[in-house]
Amino acid sequence: MCNSMSMLGDEVNGRYQNRAYCKTQPNMSLRFFHFALLLLFLCSFTPTFAQNGQDPITKTMEEFSGYPIHESNSYSVSSLSVDAQNLQKQIDELSTFSDTPAPSVTRILYTEKDVLARRFIKNLMGLSGLSVREDAVGNIFGRWEGSEPELPAVATGSHIDAIPYSGKYDGVVGVLGAIEAINTLKRSGFKPKRSLEVILFTSEEPTRFGISCLGSRLLAGGDALAKALKRTVDGQNISFFDAARSAGYAKDTDDLSSVFLKKGSYSAFVELHIEQGPILEEEGIPIGVVTAIAAPASIKVEFEGNGGHAGAVLMPNRNDAGLAAAELSLAVERHVLESGSIDSVGTVGILELHPGAINSIPSKSHLEIDTRDIDEQRRNIIIEKIRQSANAIAKKRRVSLTEFKIINQDPPALSDKSIVEAMEAASKELNLSHKLMISRAYHDSLFMARVSPMGMIFIPCYKGYSHKPEEYASIDNMSNGVKVLALTLAKLSLE
Repeated sequence: MCNSMSMLGDEVNGRYQNRAYCKTQPNMSLRFFHFALLLLFLCSFTPTFAQNGQDPITKTMEEFSGYPIHESNSYSVSSLSVDAQNLQKQIDELSTFSDTPAPSVTRILYTEKDVLARRFIKNLMGLSGLSVREDAVGNIFGRWEGSEPELPAVATGSHIDAIPYSGKYDGVVGVLGAIEAINTLKRSGFKPKRSLEVILFTSEEPTRFGISCLGSRLLAGGDALAKALKRTVDGQNISFFDAARSAGYAKDTDDLSSVFLKKGSYSAFVELHIEQGPILEEEGIPIGVVTAIAAPASIKVEFEGNGGHAGAVLMPNRNDAGLAAAELSLAVERHVLESGSIDSVGTVGILELHPGAINSIPSKSHLEIDTRDIDEQRRNIIIEKIRQSANAIAKKRRVSLTEFKIINQDPPALSDKSIVEAMEAASKELNLSHKLMISRAYHDSLFMARVSPMGMIFIPCYKGYSHKPEEYASIDNMSNGVKVLALTLAKLSLE
């Protein structure tokens, strides 16, 4: 009896043991006998259980043996454990790769500090077991291969470049947090069906070459941008390609078409980011589920007058280009408010006067205007009103409108319904309250929406501060965001 029942036990466990095992474990014979009877009993009811979509025999065998009969996703919400302390440590360490002293962070595209920061991220991806690759402009991809790698992957990520004297959380939470989300899923026992990929996007900020979301624009098939980059230089007259090659990219050719992704390359893209606004913190809500991203249009305007001595030229005889710029600035505000929508915004972010002396009437003025909205038509109406005002002001003040150029006019992006639902479901399962909201800031997700369905997760940041050294996100809020991201990725991976 011992020998025959021992063999049955060995088959259940999927392992073969020697006969001496029964002699040292006398109670096992009785357990195996009871188990065999149970199997015979269950087999007589197999058709009924099958109709209910259940497999109690497999379940019983797994419980008895302590080993799974078939490999399965054994993760659960309760098993999602984020190493938040280590995440904060990584954020702090990454912030040291900066061209300005702490607490500020300055990390400009293709500089030495940018290259060192990229190496830091690639090392972390490797330590997390991700396969790492880079494209011709330095977009970095870390992939956790799924059980069905031929399916389009689920992607997540953000950027790590930083404008001068900014903070250490903008974009960074979405990169290091994405790597931690992968680690969290691995610790939980999750096995992806679709591969999961973390992306570090090149140059989300427009700091060096005046082009925002450079990497994600190219991934979305930016053929016009790829051609324009052949003629693009920075403030020191260094060409884009010389700068890229100094950082180890674009080595063999000026053709960037290899960067382009086909639509559908990913089944979904989800970006974790600090809100960069005060709403979540003020309302005490830990998670923001983004439903749309407002896209900006950028306008460059220049006026030219006669200038002259500030004391010698009388007021009725002046052609003041500076006052024309000031009047247009106020017109921008007026036209945005006239739209009647809280989602319409306009900003004169740059206003420069020439020659820039206190005792000289400005002969030239230069403005750069940002206006954005989630409603593309409404935003474009505002742009046209600004154009009309610029012409009217030039005529009234007897100056020339020498330039009115729309630099970019990108369409807004809507989050995919199924991804919004997955993010909401993840928040609810984690017992985290959430708020549906609009992103009024620019993100790489805006361009990834042209490649795949897209969604974004926001977490609160201190007083809504961003792009300044006081930028801060708490460990608890980052941990919540990583958990929601991890669970969302898991859901999307299994679709």
